[in-house]
Amino acid sequence: MKVMVETSAHHVHVSKEVLETLFGKDAKLTNKKDLSQPGQFACVEKVTVVGPRGEMTMSILGPERKDTQVEISLTDARKLGIAAPIRESGNIEGTPGCKLVGPAGECEIPCGVIAAKRHIHLTPDDAKEMGLEDKQIVSVKVGEPGNRETIFGDVVVRVHPTYAAAMHIDTDESNAAALGGTVYGEIIK
Repeated sequence: MKVMVETSAHHVHVSKEVLETLFGKDAKLTNKKDLSQPGQFACVEKVTVVGPRGEMTMSILGPERKDTQVEISLTDARKLGIAAPIRESGNIEGTPGCKLVGPAGECEIPCGVIAAKRHIHLTPDDAKEMGLEDKQIVSVKVGEPGNRETIFGDVVVRVHPTYAAAMHIDTDESNAAALGGTVYGEIIK
């Protein structure tokens, strides 16, 4: 069973309230580029994420969400000075916060900074065909023998009708496995 493996660079998801604080009243997200997951897009708008040790400019991904969330790699976490836990996207309770700065204002988010747990998005039909279930933990082998072949363990399967089949890893994981271009991984149960 093969799945496309995509590298997800650091990014921010914002709530309507935070968007308006950072970009002004009635601000809207501007689609710069559609992403592989249906309805998801990289935005023209960027925000500065400020931690105790440093700051980084990051793209916002749309559409707006209920909760603001900052997804970074562990290397980014060290640069910012934020002890970001590895979590599934959306699981932000008890996580550290940070300051976000935009062109119209800034705000402190009390929580929401995470290093996203590696995961595979599947539709229910894809999952059934592969014999996988939502929240199942699998491994995925990428690369060629002799060229940093890597097996990623602890990969969570996420199943939803609106998903498109793809595995997401962060830039640290992608660089460690020397991945580039279009890459497919072999799912190991």
